[in-house]
Amino acid sequence: MEHDAGNATRAATIGRAAEDRALQELGAAGLRLVARNFRCRLGELDLVMLDGDTLVCVEVRARASARFGNAAESVDTSKRRRLQAAAAMFLAWHPALQRRPVRFDLFAVDGAPGTAPPRTTWIRGIFG
Repeated sequence: MEHDAGNATRAATIGRAAEDRALQELGAAGLRLVARNFRCRLGELDLVMLDGDTLVCVEVRARASARFGNAAESVDTSKRRRLQAAAAMFLAWHPALQRRPVRFDLFAVDGAPGTAPPRTTWIRGIFG
């Protein structure tokens, strides 16, 4: 199967726009950015933010269409495990944050860019 760089670039652009939207809305709700796109061998955290004293790992999901389900439905058990592992690594690398409670949130953006405004959904505490 041949790799389509155009689709990869489009997906990256959509993902970046969704993260920008999440930062804007979550910031307006009072959350403060700690890290963006934290990557390690175990996974990735799109956004790491502070909500008061709570460290929030935010998974940002974007779907241009509902053909394969909405963005919120796209976080499966395997993805959850990778998020938890990446969060553990993030905390290992940032000991000053280790005593804070940790929450995993989902910020979902549904809708094709350039059409009607996308619908956003912020789900707090998607798993424990």
